[in-house]
Amino acid sequence: MKKIEAVIREEKLDAVKKSLEEMGIHGMTVTEVSGRGQQKGISLQWRVGEYRVDFLPKLKVEVICHDDDCQLAIEAIMKSAKTGRIGDGKIFVMPVEAAYRIRTGETGEAVI
Repeated sequence: MKKIEAVIREEKLDAVKKSLEEMGIHGMTVTEVSGRGQQKGISLQWRVGEYRVDFLPKLKVEVICHDDDCQLAIEAIMKSAKTGRIGDGKIFVMPVEAAYRIRTGETGEAVI
């Protein structure tokens, strides 16, 4: 099993969710996060002058999938989250050693 963490633009959530659902991945966790990368924030104009927002709002989408589905899920996220502009986000992939369903006590890949 693999854990995919994708940090994406807020407005791309529906497209990412739809792409993953179309490939049969329905379970996901979404968290509101703030961050910065190469974009290094943005400068905004206000009545009193310019100010800088260093950490921009993003969403982190976490998905656990079977090893065989991992690359397809990554491609689906990349395709649906991409705008072509700086700040589109990042994807991180990690191995999952174990998974447990609290309600039934099931373990392993049956949980996902």
